[in-house]
Amino acid sequence: MDDNVIVENLSKSFRLYHEKSKSVFDLVRTAVNKNPYEMLHVLNDVSFSVKKGEMLGILGRNGIGKTTLLRLIAGIYKPDTGKITINGKLVPFLAIGSGFHPELTAISNVKLYGTLLGISRNEIKDKMDEIIKFAELEKFADSKLKHFSAGMSARLAFSTAIHVEPDILLMDEIISVGDLSFQQKSYDACMSLKNKGKSIILVTHSMQPVREFCDRAILLNKGEIESAGNTEEVVSQYEKMSI
Repeated sequence: MDDNVIVENLSKSFRLYHEKSKSVFDLVRTAVNKNPYEMLHVLNDVSFSVKKGEMLGILGRNGIGKTTLLRLIAGIYKPDTGKITINGKLVPFLAIGSGFHPELTAISNVKLYGTLLGISRNEIKDKMDEIIKFAELEKFADSKLKHFSAGMSARLAFSTAIHVEPDILLMDEIISVGDLSFQQKSYDACMSLKNKGKSIILVTHSMQPVREFCDRAILLNKGEIESAGNTEEVVSQYEKMSI
């Protein structure tokens, strides 16, 4: 099969609960409207696929459903309707420090994070030196994460994610935390994965990496795919929307 990720007719809504009544008006409104919540429709009938060796950019304004889409693909959320097919090992890189413990050292956190990603202890042990070196944390390998900056934690998490050799890598704006040299090194690592036939889905508000690295792009608007296909065309449409 050529596709590592297949998303079919995906929809997702969330319940927005009303605050407790504080006035006579609120009591009357609650009496008329029996539901203590309203539905927020985030994604509606979204379909696309990502081929092996392809990097897909997902664009859209804040709050439009990009992160929700990645969390659905990662299995963090369950869709209301639709189907997601994953072919291979998926690694979500969605939030700085996910799976990390501030009281543990960098080495211990790599072991913990790797375990959460389903990697064997022996595999983590074999790649530990590479992970620490790529993250540029050789001098801090035995330091607790509570002493790390956000950038240091991000480098450690990203290095762990790419060194477990995922078939599918999900990235949500995280790389922007590092400095410019590490960002470039990170994108180079992503290109190396892509050249090995791995699939990458990138959510970002920075158009430079989308233009430079993504083979295709998708523009989300009002919970639906407004446009998809040629990267430059989709980026141009997004930029016009953002003016």
